[in-house]
Amino acid sequence: MEITYDKNAQEILSTIKSFARKSSLWVIAYGTGCGAIEIPPTMTSRYDAERFGIRGSATPRQADVLLITGYLAVKTLKRVIRTYEQMQDPKYVIAFGSCTINGGMYWDSYNTIKLLDKYIPVDVYINGCMPRPEAVIQGFIKLQELIMNKKAEGAAKYKENLEWYRENQRKIIHNWRMPEYNW
Repeated sequence: MEITYDKNAQEILSTIKSFARKSSLWVIAYGTGCGAIEIPPTMTSRYDAERFGIRGSATPRQADVLLITGYLAVKTLKRVIRTYEQMQDPKYVIAFGSCTINGGMYWDSYNTIKLLDKYIPVDVYINGCMPRPEAVIQGFIKLQELIMNKKAEGAAKYKENLEWYRENQRKIIHNWRMPEYNW
């Protein structure tokens, strides 16, 4: 027996799912530089990110949010891509610090990745060098708003435009065979 719902019931169910997703964000942090120093204070009792439903995760397969804190070199970008692709849907990316946007103080280095969203979709950028815990929490609140309004669609965008992302990844990552996915 198949259960069918009318459009109104589907919308209510979708809203409940979005509320549950936004209220329980499991984070895996990928700290590559000085940005990682802001994560521990954000999670401790002074700022208490857990009151917003933000918790740490042990592995990518348990995480909802990939938090990239600091600059990325070509070597580390490989690991970020692999981590992102191991995460289950729905998945989100928060990138913070000017390093993820324009390379930060390493902007003129041949090995520094600029514009992270050319390689994986970024749902929220938090600017600053380094953003304080208050700004990090505001970034999570912004992500929660996007989730609740069903506008945090980075994972779907990645799947739809996988060839474009792969092409950008291949331009800078040489001699690395990227796994083929069949989502």
